[in-house]
Amino acid sequence: MSRSRLSRSLAVLSLALAAPVLAGAQEAAPPAREREASLLVGAVLGGTPMLEDLRSLVDEVGGRATGSDSNRRSVEWALERFKAAGVTARAEPFRMPALWLERSAAATVQGPGVRFAPRVAAMPFSSATTKGGFKAPLLDLGRGTEADFKRTGEKVRGAFLLVETDELRDVDGLFREYNEATDIESRAFAAGAAGVVYMGSRPGNQLYRHNVSVGPKNTRPMMVMERDGAKRALRLLRSGTPLTLTAALDLQTGGPYESRNVIGEIRGTTRPDEVVVVGAHLDSWDLGGGALDNGANVAMLIDLARQMQRLGLKPERTIRFALWNGEEQGMHGSAGYVRTHAAELDGHAMTLSVDIGCGRITGFFTNGRPPLVPLMDKALKPVEGLGPFAQVDVPVVGTDNFDFMLHGVANLIANQEAATYGPNYHARSDEFEQCDARTLRTNAAVVGALTWGFANMEDRLPRQSRAEVEALIKSTDLGQQMKSFNVWDEWAAGTRGRAPERQTAPAPR
Repeated sequence: MSRSRLSRSLAVLSLALAAPVLAGAQEAAPPAREREASLLVGAVLGGTPMLEDLRSLVDEVGGRATGSDSNRRSVEWALERFKAAGVTARAEPFRMPALWLERSAAATVQGPGVRFAPRVAAMPFSSATTKGGFKAPLLDLGRGTEADFKRTGEKVRGAFLLVETDELRDVDGLFREYNEATDIESRAFAAGAAGVVYMGSRPGNQLYRHNVSVGPKNTRPMMVMERDGAKRALRLLRSGTPLTLTAALDLQTGGPYESRNVIGEIRGTTRPDEVVVVGAHLDSWDLGGGALDNGANVAMLIDLARQMQRLGLKPERTIRFALWNGEEQGMHGSAGYVRTHAAELDGHAMTLSVDIGCGRITGFFTNGRPPLVPLMDKALKPVEGLGPFAQVDVPVVGTDNFDFMLHGVANLIANQEAATYGPNYHARSDEFEQCDARTLRTNAAVVGALTWGFANMEDRLPRQSRAEVEALIKSTDLGQQMKSFNVWDEWAAGTRGRAPERQTAPAPR
């Protein structure tokens, strides 16, 4: 769509949303907070710097793996954007448990009369190899099911296991990949495999990154191989040609280190100690520019803060615009925030994570808090013309709502249409062109209305106790999700999530 056509379309949409307010003004002025919401919605639908911010982040800063130079630049980039908008902002340090970055990755497949070098990407928390590479037999493991392991038997020990995959088409397929990988890797490690090599699931031979399921505890080389190269290897293996794989993975690894979140803030007027947090993660994996995951929503939140400041809007509650780091490696930035702000969490009215790319927002996950649903409907009233919106009350693990959920704070995730998200997730193809400008602006209008509504409404859900969080885990599949994302052990050990309530000892008689 051309820029002129886009501007006209957004102008028409902005007028359509504002029309009910303007019509109502002829009879009776709407409440002040509704007028303010309409002003904010109209502003973000217009010609703001949001898209230029996204282009700058993706093209000039690029992929932003936590611990990298580009990630450190992204923190300064975000602070500069907030400062230019007149919004108070700060960088808040937190602890990352382990450093992992890829310098280079290469592989060579060999057999009788055969030699080729398919492109590979190291999986985050793969182990490095020696400079000359590590060589082992390459074994066809089928889909990596329990039956496949029984079929291959002792041949698994000491071999690279090549796992066949379906081509990824949607977000459901993405979560299926995560769940299946956890089971495959558990079996592979128990059987003594040298490492696992996944057939790339993305079209066009795109490479991408998935975390090894056990995170920094992993001790094996782990890779994704371009789809056509993996298909070729499987055809050779299935025709009876024995193959070896030599992997050369040059990685930068290390122990704990400090990273930083960026927190922009518009302080509340009448209830400043009550806080609404709206967040998107600043970090990304480094093969692409990180537009879908999650630069687009970083640019959106900066623009919302910019427009609130420009319009002179004063919320009753404090609004914090959180740009998290460490999300891709285990949601460590938001975990660091809840530790740093532990004394304030009773006053947190709502936290929101926007992290499913640039697809249209269709509603929100309310994460096992049914009383949130009517509050959502109230907050979204100014943008009901962009709906309908359906709220889904199931808990979800995988983004920066997670630690707020474990600490009993009301938390939301924007539910979005898949659009181009799945096939480009964590991939080389995650670049600026993946985002539709009009959809991004309409999403900004929805998130803006929601944020403004929660920052000013009288209602507020109380924080849940540890026992209530435990009940949610027991009554849903939340525990299984936590295991899939390698965060269950921290919860079980009491190092993540709300601490059990202290028992008061009875007074002596």
